Amino acid sequence: MEQEQLKQRIKKLVKERNALLMAHNYQRDEIQEIADITGDSLALSMEAAKTDKQVIVFCGVHFMAESAAILAPEKTVLLPREDAGCPMADMITADQLREFKAQHPGATVVTYVNSTAAVKAESDICCTSSNAVNVARSLDADQLLMVPDRNLGRYIAKHVPEKDCICWEGYCPTHDRLRVEEIVQAKAKYPEALFMAHPECTPEILELADHICSTSGMYEFAKQNPAQTFIVGTENGILWRLKKENPDKEFIMPSRSLVCPNMKLTSLEDILTCLQTMEPRITVPEDVRAQAKLTLDRMLAVPRY
Repeated sequence: MEQEQLKQRIKKLVKERNALLMAHNYQRDEIQEIADITGDSLALSMEAAKTDKQVIVFCGVHFMAESAAILAPEKTVLLPREDAGCPMADMITADQLREFKAQHPGATVVTYVNSTAAVKAESDICCTSSNAVNVARSLDADQLLMVPDRNLGRYIAKHVPEKDCICWEGYCPTHDRLRVEEIVQAKAKYPEALFMAHPECTPEILELADHICSTSGMYEFAKQNPAQTFIVGTENGILWRLKKENPDKEFIMPSRSLVCPNMKLTSLEDILTCLQTMEPRITVPEDVRAQAKLTLDRMLAVPRY
């Protein structure tokens, strides 16, 4: 089937199913193009909770659909590719977190939203890449366990030196692949460009950044900054919206490695099949959901920026 035909059939079924089609910022261009809403994982989950639509088609990875199910348990949450996982989220289990906590009694667990529902349920509070520093500063505890992303944890530790931050050794393989020499070469080739980096990048990469922020932050920074050229330090799916919102500006990917294979699994065909079958559905056991929601609610009470 031609791509345009697929898009039209998807749009028709979305309407018939009273569904909301959501796409993460790292999804394929053609999926972002037809989505009702694009955004980062938490923003999409919050939209899922607010919408009056009864069906949520979440084009992203598994933990994101779980977050939507946590915040909107009364709705049907569909993930077109159930095998679209997140390696970083899988780098810690609930059992491992319980053991980590036992090794550091009295510490407060700060968990990145890029984590499973079971891990969230074992945590004290969640954070996003947007509000991680503010979350850490808001806590009374002197010792924080940062899971699962060591890079985000180190970024927080640098900006909140009054806290003892102990980081789990997880990481995002896509962001972790970005190398210093690739940024140095990009800066040499585009000396007027500003380098925007995601805090999931390594500390060495963040040292070279002109601006460190989440994907949502990159959209705002690119729109508001008068610079004409930007080097982009995150997954390449972000380019679709950056170019759409800033047609007169240039965006440079410094590395071919900035591609998340899990984010690129979902296709238009998968979305169509998902809407036809109303599967795979993502649910979270109520005991886990209730505990995980507490950690998200505590996070949402902290300013994002």
